[in-house]
Amino acid sequence: MSEKFSAEQLSKAEKQFTRPCEFVLSVANLEQLPDANRDEIAFAGRSNVGKSSLINALFNQKKLAKTSSTPGRTQQLNFFNFDDKLYLVDLPGYGYAKAPEAIVKKWQTTLKTYLRGRPNLRRVFLLIDSRHGIKNEDEEIMKLLDDSAVAYQIVLTKTDKISTLALNNVISTTLEKIKTHAAAMNDVISTSAEKKIGLNLCRAEICSFINL
Repeated sequence: MSEKFSAEQLSKAEKQFTRPCEFVLSVANLEQLPDANRDEIAFAGRSNVGKSSLINALFNQKKLAKTSSTPGRTQQLNFFNFDDKLYLVDLPGYGYAKAPEAIVKKWQTTLKTYLRGRPNLRRVFLLIDSRHGIKNEDEEIMKLLDDSAVAYQIVLTKTDKISTLALNNVISTTLEKIKTHAAAMNDVISTSAEKKIGLNLCRAEICSFINL
């Protein structure tokens, strides 16, 4: 899958990710969204899939995005300003959440409304735990993105936690599943935030929305 980008593109993307990326704000309801004055990409996934860890690894920072050992702790859309060129959005995890049911429903509604209607949202990176593959909650979000014509790309996380054989199997299964989803990109990125695997490909995909 690395053939998608040239060595020059990968090098430029790595250099771009040394540029500033700063936290802007947390959004609890859609009235708080920043102006849609630049392109935006978002990271989505089930609770505890490793969204914040991946964002931190991409920028070689430990505390850019807040991580938590408690699944479902993040309840807001967290916006980051990437070099005044792009918004990165760390979305609240869906699925299991350790919070009162009413609060869970509220932020899940906000999440789905955001994904359905944000005009400058160029791509969603949908993170899937490689140990578990695509679950029912992921399929629900995938259908929402298909119906909303929002392009998304599957990113497998925590690939250092499984064997090469198991990883190849989950990649094959995932590639078959996305064939039936109209808005899904036709390739998969395998990553490990801990082992720095696949970060160069993620960086290059994100930088495809920036004029380098």
